[in-house]
Amino acid sequence: MKRVAVISGPNLNLLGTREVDVYGDLTLEDVEAQVMQRAAELGVEIAFFQSNHEGAIVDRIQAAGGDDDAIVLNPGAYTHYSYAIRDAVAAVGVPCVEVHLSNITAREEFRERSVIAPVCAGQVSGFGARSYILGLDAVVAMLKGDER
Repeated sequence: MKRVAVISGPNLNLLGTREVDVYGDLTLEDVEAQVMQRAAELGVEIAFFQSNHEGAIVDRIQAAGGDDDAIVLNPGAYTHYSYAIRDAVAAVGVPCVEVHLSNITAREEFRERSVIAPVCAGQVSGFGARSYILGLDAVVAMLKGDER
């Protein structure tokens, strides 16, 4: 069975209470439950990880290179400046889709650019919790060789 790491970055542990008008009222646990349901439908195993610490996220991405077949990554604010996370994604050699709950290109100017997207297979943003589901669908399609 294929295994996908779903990695969430800083402040995503505050979902449900943090800027509800931007991120919605679902908690990270709610999002993870939706991902688990979709993963069961797709026949893949999920390994969730969340950290507010850049180094811990880098460590988990590096571990994914040996433990997981793909990554769904919401790097949070690290999206815009973490070359360490970018380099880890580039180094591990497994498909990665970057996801965001909000549409980062429609927000503040500093959020418009992702330094991580260029080393990912793609990016999904602006669909709330569904961004994680769409990211999962995309990496599973890549793993099955259906990249249409």
